[in-house]
Amino acid sequence: MARRSFSTALKREIACLTLDQGYSERPACQAVGIGPAAVRRRVEQLRLERGGKIAERSKALTPQQPRIQGLEAQIHRIGREKEILKRPPRS
Repeated sequence: MARRSFSTALKREIACLTLDQGYSERPACQAVGIGPAAVRRRVEQLRLERGGKIAERSKALTPQQPRIQGLEAQIHRIGREKEILKRPPRS
């Protein structure tokens, strides 16, 4: 059986049902047909992102997070390049 995948917009909507609209996990699960563990993960991820933190190894749910993740990757890359330039040349 193939693993089902859901769009980022749907994942965000599921988390918003529980956080913003007061749904409990069970009705949210039944409304979209996914398991409670998946709902808990998305709710926790959205809480983190709204608090300004980035969830590890997850696609961003809030619109600002992809840009933040890209900028952080760029900062990390520039830092590595800077360290390479600091090294003395090999003779």
